[in-house]
Amino acid sequence: MARTVWDSSVGKKTVMAVSGVIMLLYLVAHVIGNLKIFFGAGEFNHYAHWLRTVGEPFMHYEWTLWLVRIVLVAAVVAHATSAYQLSRRDIKARPSKYVHKKPRASYATRTMRWGGIILGLFIVWHILDLTTGTVHSGGFQEGHPYQNVVDTFSTWYGNVVYIVAMLALGLHIRHGFWSAAQTLGVGSRTRDRALKTVADVLALLLTAGFIAVPVGVMTGVVS
Repeated sequence: MARTVWDSSVGKKTVMAVSGVIMLLYLVAHVIGNLKIFFGAGEFNHYAHWLRTVGEPFMHYEWTLWLVRIVLVAAVVAHATSAYQLSRRDIKARPSKYVHKKPRASYATRTMRWGGIILGLFIVWHILDLTTGTVHSGGFQEGHPYQNVVDTFSTWYGNVVYIVAMLALGLHIRHGFWSAAQTLGVGSRTRDRALKTVADVLALLLTAGFIAVPVGVMTGVVS
């Protein structure tokens, strides 16, 4: 039964919607945590340490954090796989181009695929930069996330990569939130306007919240 559901387009869209909601909830929590950087190094570093001790003593050190990571990886893989397969189906269903080239969808809709690719590449870079320190500039300091963030956004390329990715994220959320609502049966004619407004506001707040950190470093508010 699970295979039958997965093989159907409706099943893949449902997987995309549910995994998207999981990632969206994480992003809301993540941006709130990121904004703690404006309260100083002590507050931000303490928050980063707290993430590793959540659930103690019932959960061992970092167990909860790893559990969250596993759920997120599963959500990202499920989201990307279903998106890719749906895209391939769409292309096979219409192998020839449309006669009318005038776009009939919003800018966000037409850039969902490229936006997804940009975000996928960004996730890899972000982990290598601020989690493992593999590509980090200025010397990665384990246990000092505040300084690591300042180092990253003290470089022009760190700012460019992050801001471009966050703009892509905003467009992705703007369209994805509304699409997920339709797939999960929340949307309707009477609710469409409200859902689109919520999608716009949510995308704007998350984008602005994330971009505020590199802007804070660039302007010297965070140093």
